[in-house]
Amino acid sequence: MIYRNAVKKNLIRGRSIEIVVVSTVYAACRLAGMPRTLDELSKVSTISRRDIGRAYRFLVRKLKLKMDVPTPLTYISRFCNKLKLSQKVNEKAIEILNESIKKELISGRGPVGVAAAAIYISSVLCNEKRTQNEIAEVAGVTEVTIRNRYKELIDKLDIVIEL
Repeated sequence: MIYRNAVKKNLIRGRSIEIVVVSTVYAACRLAGMPRTLDELSKVSTISRRDIGRAYRFLVRKLKLKMDVPTPLTYISRFCNKLKLSQKVNEKAIEILNESIKKELISGRGPVGVAAAAIYISSVLCNEKRTQNEIAEVAGVTEVTIRNRYKELIDKLDIVIEL
């Protein structure tokens, strides 16, 4: 539908079809509440993260699409599934995120990094530990990002972790 509307409004002229298709897939995923990262789409296409983002912003502006900002909660179950973690870990990560949202700890932070840190904390608390490296690979963030968000969350939520 998004691609069709872009064609009708003559927005694909001068752009590669692949760039427009990938950016419409990105927009459709976000509209459906199943956001994918630009890096994920870049890996499965020949288009750079930067070009996808640029085309996406252009389409959103020209087609006047109303996009919700993804929250860390939207990534939890997908990342837990990829890491083969239990429902218990999933629920604990959601609990951690809900508490951090309530205390306004995550505004201005990247949702993927915050979700990854919450999963790391919950995996340790539920004795299904995954390394920061494993979680970073699945989430597409760095270990440093996970470490920084992890420290912020455990400090401000008063979570005690036995390592």
